[in-house]
Amino acid sequence: MDITATIARLKQQPGFSDNVGMILVHNGVVRGWSRRDGSTVTAVEVSPDLQKIEALRQEYEQKPGIYRIIIEAHAGWLAPGDDLLFILVAGDIRENVKPVLAELLDRIKAEAVIKTEYRE
Repeated sequence: MDITATIARLKQQPGFSDNVGMILVHNGVVRGWSRRDGSTVTAVEVSPDLQKIEALRQEYEQKPGIYRIIIEAHAGWLAPGDDLLFILVAGDIRENVKPVLAELLDRIKAEAVIKTEYRE
C-alpha cells in the first residue's frame, strides 16, 4: 500500500473535512527475530482470513467518531522487512481513533491471521 496515495484518495471522499481530525496508520512488517525466543526469523507464511478482516473493519467503522477504516493484509511467504498488514483509521478525535486502531489490530491478529515463522 502506498500510504501517501491512500490518504490522498481518502481526503477526496465526501465529508472527509467535516469528519476527520486524525488518521492513524499501522504498518506491520515481518520482524527478523521471534517474539517467542528471540531466534532469527528467515521467513513467515501468512494466511489472512479476508472475510473476517472485512467483518471486523465494518464493525469498527461503526464506532463513534470513526469516518473510515482501510485495511490491506498480505498473504503468502514473506521475508523480514516485508509489509504484513496496513490499517488506516480516520476519525474525529484521538479519544475515538486511538482505541479503535488498538482494538482492531489486536482482534485481526488474534482472530483473522494465521502466521507461521520459519527460524534458523
